[in-house]
Amino acid sequence: MIKLTTDRLILRDYCEEDFEAYYKLKTDEETMYYMQDIKLGSREEGKKDFADVLADMKSEHRKFFFLHMELKETHEQVGSIGYTVVDETPIGKIVHLGYFTYKKFWGNGYTSEALGKLLEFAFTKDNVYRVTTGCLKENVGSEKVMIKNGLIKEAEHIDYEWHDGKMKTRLEYRLLKREWKKWSNRFASKGHY
Repeated sequence: MIKLTTDRLILRDYCEEDFEAYYKLKTDEETMYYMQDIKLGSREEGKKDFADVLADMKSEHRKFFFLHMELKETHEQVGSIGYTVVDETPIGKIVHLGYFTYKKFWGNGYTSEALGKLLEFAFTKDNVYRVTTGCLKENVGSEKVMIKNGLIKEAEHIDYEWHDGKMKTRLEYRLLKREWKKWSNRFASKGHY
C-alpha cells in the first residue's frame, strides 16, 4: 500500500471506500476536460474501472500507480496523480505520467507539490527509469507543473490532437532518472527541497 505525504497533502492508494470520490472526480466536466479518454461515462463503467484499479494494486506486476490526492488537514479530495507502466526494461520502468485536480484547487501549487513527491517515489522506490507526459499547449497550468518539477520538453506537435471541436497542438515532456537526480540535487542545494 503506497502512502506518501507532503507538507499539505496525502497521496495514497485507493481503497474500496473511495469509489464515490473516484467516480465523482472522473465524471467532473472541468476536471476531466483535458482527459476525455479516461473520463467515465456511466456508473457501471465507473464500477468496472474502479474494480480494475483495485485488482491491479494487488498484482505482482502492477501497471497503474495512480494515487488519491487529499488535503492533509481535512482529507478533502484534491484529485488524482500517478503513472502507468508502459514497459519494463533491464534498467528500469518506462512510465507515462498524468494528473487531474478539481478546478477549485488550481493555482495553489498542490499538483506541483504532489508531483515532486511522486517523482521521488518513482525514481527512488519503484525502479522507474523514464517518465513521459504531455499536455495540450493551451493547458498552461499543466505545463507549468511539469517545468516546475524539472521535466524537459521533447516535442511540440502542431495540430496533433482533435479536442473540443478543433485540432490542437500537443507538448511532450520527459524526465530520466539521472536528470531527476541532477535536478533534485541542485534544487536541494538552494534550500528548496
